[in-house]
Amino acid sequence: MPHSSLKLIPGVDQNKTPALNEAAISESQLVRFVPDRSLGAIIQKLGGWTKYFPNTIGSIIRNLWAWEDTNANSYLGVGAEGIAAGGGQALSVIVSGTQNDITPQTTVVDIAVAFSTVAGSNEVTITDTGRQADPYDAIDIKTQISVGGLVLFGQYQVYNSSASANQYEIYAKDALGDPQYATSTVSGGGATAVYATTSGSNIVTVTLADHGLVAGVNFPVLIATLVGGITLYGNYIVRGVISSSQFTIAGSTEATATASASENGGDLYAIFYNGIGPIPAGTGFGTGPYGGGAYGSGIPPIAGTGTPINATDWTLDNWGDTLISCPNNGPIYQWSPPSGDPVALVIPNAPSVNDGMFVAMPQRQIIAWGSTFTGIKDPLLIRWCDVDNYNSWIALVTNQAGSYRIPKGSRIVQCIQGPQQGLIWTDIGVWAMQYSGPPYVYQFNEIGNGCGLIGAKAAGSMGGAVYWMGPSQFYRLAGGGVEPIRCPVWDVVFQELDTNNLDKIRFAANSRFGEIMWFFPTTSNGGENYGYLKYNTLIDQWDYGFNTDDNPYVSRTAWINESVLGPPIGAALDQYIYQHETSQNADTSPMVSSFQTGYFAVNDADVKMFIDQVWPDMKWGYFGGTQGANVNITFYGADYPGDTPTEYGPYIMTAGTKFITPRIRARLLSIKLESTDIDTFWRLGNIRYRSQIDGKY
Repeated sequence: MPHSSLKLIPGVDQNKTPALNEAAISESQLVRFVPDRSLGAIIQKLGGWTKYFPNTIGSIIRNLWAWEDTNANSYLGVGAEGIAAGGGQALSVIVSGTQNDITPQTTVVDIAVAFSTVAGSNEVTITDTGRQADPYDAIDIKTQISVGGLVLFGQYQVYNSSASANQYEIYAKDALGDPQYATSTVSGGGATAVYATTSGSNIVTVTLADHGLVAGVNFPVLIATLVGGITLYGNYIVRGVISSSQFTIAGSTEATATASASENGGDLYAIFYNGIGPIPAGTGFGTGPYGGGAYGSGIPPIAGTGTPINATDWTLDNWGDTLISCPNNGPIYQWSPPSGDPVALVIPNAPSVNDGMFVAMPQRQIIAWGSTFTGIKDPLLIRWCDVDNYNSWIALVTNQAGSYRIPKGSRIVQCIQGPQQGLIWTDIGVWAMQYSGPPYVYQFNEIGNGCGLIGAKAAGSMGGAVYWMGPSQFYRLAGGGVEPIRCPVWDVVFQELDTNNLDKIRFAANSRFGEIMWFFPTTSNGGENYGYLKYNTLIDQWDYGFNTDDNPYVSRTAWINESVLGPPIGAALDQYIYQHETSQNADTSPMVSSFQTGYFAVNDADVKMFIDQVWPDMKWGYFGGTQGANVNITFYGADYPGDTPTEYGPYIMTAGTKFITPRIRARLLSIKLESTDIDTFWRLGNIRYRSQIDGKY
């Protein structure tokens, strides 16, 4: 009987029908391809993972960031959903095996307006009964308050020169960040904006003393206010200025009544950012450089007075030693290990609302997008701070802060620091952001159109190239510009993608093997990431896999490539953090790794073939290690592609197996290999089989 060898075409192709996908792989689970000089690539079991941290975080993790400080201490920043989504810590840092909760804390301030000013001074005292403020606090005033010739709105650092339990101070500033001085002395006064309508008209008259506005500028209303049948909320263009105390805006509909109403009922509405001060000596950072346990003696930090925030997503980066963090649709925070601050502190001069941020490479600047100082998000605005100063965000001739509005698209989806330039994706294209120095600081150029980004974490870089997932295909930016990447597993992701949860898609690079992945949510599995696509950039081949009953936490909700902490680190839906390429297993469980070929015609004539012997050829373990893998092989025989195949096996193969005798009679044959044992590794070689003609079909 003649003998033949089975050499599989590298990569997985799910787009082809099984019969068209001859001598190739149609299905995969937890495998990878490694380059081979003669075959192009060889399939093997995927590397496994172990817990990086022994405990769950407490809610779904959305972002990770690794960095090292100037004292050679390594940290892992963890951005999670937080209390509202399950009781965990929204922002924490893992260092030396200990998780430290640094979640920012806020308090809603909704009280009667009681502001005090002194003519000629920019110091404003706010009466807030029962609050003991300190210099680590900040306040974001959402209702514009007119008092003493000033209009107070936006974020301010809190001061407490009076040391009163019921009062604190802020310093008034103008649009350029310069001091703004009161023109009159007021004690315990101030007023919010008052809106007045006339029945049958959409014009709204706004009363706000000393507003300082001119026609054509924006006036933000952050607290929804119903007046005369019109609900006011958002940015409004000033239509006309009546006096220093009145101007007009246009509502979205005509008023149904002549009426007036004060914003927030005339009360102050603000968000108070509780900045807990450093831990007392001996309880934080200990007596060594950083001590041990919870930063020293193990005594817990001082209890906060606010409510820990929650978030749907985070962007994280580091500014030297300092962790910079931004919850989606929130302000920007900073936390520095040497400071001893138990919580991340808001950067009060930064934009109050942002979709995300990153730290730029050329001159160390925070780049924020979807940013605003007014509280209403500007979805196409890029804004950056001064060089080496994240407390300066107002563009002046003396600094390099600034902003730019992308002129195309409906929103900025994601920005990253890419190779040699910043990259900005909108929903329809990609832009390059290159440092040019003063006066414009950055130059912006569209480098791709019709190749927008599908989700807020669907792009990344590896090895000098940038990769991303678009609404219907994948792209690469390398030396030749933007180009699409062929995807033979397109059906796997785009035909079951949950389009209501696109911002949960995660790009993941594994530079140890030249691989990039996209973890994605599916329509049939609860809106969270359930599957992955993996692209080997070295050999231009794909494979895929899903969460299964055997390995229910395969997909990842957050990921970082190899870093100062070692191999890649990912977070799963079980709220654990795992380090990859550290094991042969799925943590403490066996990794169920498998693939199945398409059909190949055993004989192209109108005859059946009989296969009575198969000779395995594999590597059964690591080089120099125990060759102890057990691999199951199953054959599926059929006469027509649409037939229900006859199953032969599974047969267990080991390093001691010389051959197996399946005794298959069929025209078409598919093969599945699977391993379910623990602490083993395998790589496929050149399987051979013995066959002969077994009658005409």
